[in-house]
Amino acid sequence: MFVKPLSVIMPCLAILLSYQSTEAAPMGFSESTMAMGDFNNNWREAFINYAITPRDAFGVSATYMRADDKTKTRTLEELTYTRLLKRWNMPHAQANLWFMGGLGMLQGEDKQAGNDQSFDEIMVTPGVQFDYETTRVYLAATHRFYRASDINHDYSAVRAGFSFYETEYDRTQPWFIVEARNMNGLSEKIEITPMLRFINKNFFIEAGVNNSREPRFNFMYIF
Repeated sequence: MFVKPLSVIMPCLAILLSYQSTEAAPMGFSESTMAMGDFNNNWREAFINYAITPRDAFGVSATYMRADDKTKTRTLEELTYTRLLKRWNMPHAQANLWFMGGLGMLQGEDKQAGNDQSFDEIMVTPGVQFDYETTRVYLAATHRFYRASDINHDYSAVRAGFSFYETEYDRTQPWFIVEARNMNGLSEKIEITPMLRFINKNFFIEAGVNNSREPRFNFMYIF
């Protein structure tokens, strides 16, 4: 007598997880286009990519980085590649391992004791992300190298969050997310940002205030 309910519940759960994984992932489903942005005072990033397969996406991105003391600024425009290396499908959860990388041109400016220096460098940005999620819990860890000649701005971030309640995949679901991140050479402290996230099918928005009392806003849209 339980076969029929399970045969209905499990496909619905799989659909819901696939939608949420798309929202949390650095690329969308096959032949989809993803646009994403992450903005605060010292870090502004926008990218768009196109998934040529369920596991591969190519795109472009633009990133602005600034040191906490405002003595260093960096802008980076790059071509990007994203690859789903491994996916683990579990009865009530999903986990993913991603490769993310790019190659582009870095423009930098350093201001020290009235001596302004500017430079242009080729930068490479390989990295990995691991995420785990259910319909109620989300965990992620990211490390990405930002390397040019004599420059190391490696980026690390961890995220954890939970949804306030379960919903159908076509309804808005609110989440509470906390992220801790740092970029080498630009900040000596760990930025911690609690955020509210709202997911609805093919988009999400996030907003919060970090431990330096600076606002942060993120968005993602798949079309």
